[in-house]
Amino acid sequence: QVQLVESGGGLVQPGGSLRLSCAATGSTFRFALVSWFRQAPGKQRDMVASITYTSTTNYADSVKGRFTISRDNAKNTVYLQMNSLEPEDTAVYYCRSLFGRNEYWGQGTQVTVSS
Repeated sequence: QVQLVESGGGLVQPGGSLRLSCAATGSTFRFALVSWFRQAPGKQRDMVASITYTSTTNYADSVKGRFTISRDNAKNTVYLQMNSLEPEDTAVYYCRSLFGRNEYWGQGTQVTVSS
């Protein structure tokens, strides 16, 4: 069983930065594919960035060059560094862990980009 807790969201001005954290319990987390998704009001939930257990990364085109995903297996935590934030980045951000057929989601953290 894996439990995920996201943190680090908040209100930031356009051009600002935030770092989200996804802290996990469970021994399989370090071997999992971990992804950040986001969902804006009235829109579908979309993948933003993902990282494999070997730290291979993948990004949505809309965030390439602005967001960086990383993991610290010693802390059982995955991070999403978000720079040059835009109003279009406003959404609830969710962390997902996928290991085999086992899929877990966090509760989400709100990110609001507004002046």
